[in-house]
Amino acid sequence: MESRNSAGFDVVVVGSANLDLVARTSRLPKPGETVMGSNFFEACGGKGVNQAIAAARAGAKTAFIGALGRDHAGEILLAALVNDGVDVSAVQRVSVPTGRALIGLSDDGENSIVVVPGANHEITVSDIEKHKALISTAKVLLCQLEVPLPVVQRAFELAGSSTTRILNPAPAQVIARELLSRVDVIIPNEHEVELLGGARYLLTLGVNTVIVTQGEKGAMVVEATGTRQVDPFKVTPMDSTGAGDAFCGMLAARLAIGASVTVALRAAVIAGALATQIEGAVPSLPIWSMVQTKLES
Repeated sequence: MESRNSAGFDVVVVGSANLDLVARTSRLPKPGETVMGSNFFEACGGKGVNQAIAAARAGAKTAFIGALGRDHAGEILLAALVNDGVDVSAVQRVSVPTGRALIGLSDDGENSIVVVPGANHEITVSDIEKHKALISTAKVLLCQLEVPLPVVQRAFELAGSSTTRILNPAPAQVIARELLSRVDVIIPNEHEVELLGGARYLLTLGVNTVIVTQGEKGAMVVEATGTRQVDPFKVTPMDSTGAGDAFCGMLAARLAIGASVTVALRAAVIAGALATQIEGAVPSLPIWSMVQTKLES
């Protein structure tokens, strides 16, 4: 169905929706090893849902384009998006089960994740084309790689001339030059940027800004004018799940309202750090007032 309310969105997210199944343990198991867990919980997740809710909590008028199964997990995720004010008129329901993420979480905040895409891989190029008006009028288009690459490619092709196109290239994989050439801002981690050929190579393809997230070390920004470091916001992490998505969603929201990359980055670093203080992806995503308080302190 054609998207409703197709004009005026600050951030449009094309991406995945997963129900996270999280097991906490003292340490992550080695290959072939079984360890005992201390706690289990379910939480809404998927990089697309996480980043859409993060952008909405950061104050951006946000819409999400994705797919959910016709199952209980799909109902939970849809309700979570609606609860945070994300427009869901471009969410389709399919017969394939909603995506799942199986997450092992250690007491020191590290995680290990297996994603079963499910409904997320049912999104097609023709589905995206139904939402051309929604995408082309967005201030910011934000995509990740948990939906098929041709879908991401087409979304970037449909973006308007004044739309800032942001790609979070996760999970790590090889990406065609044609797709990368349509990206304005790319947000890889240290592993992902090397897989893509390095920050300077990405600039030669036409990317304007490469932001390399570095966890507890903050972030590095590489542009044609040079490289600069963004200092971290110091915390003791409890659960790093969703921290990168908090970063991406906050950055997109701040850029959509006209903030400079420098100002948006500082807010994004704080958002990512705050997200490590609460278990689960969506539950941990901070609202703007929390980040604003830290910016002003």
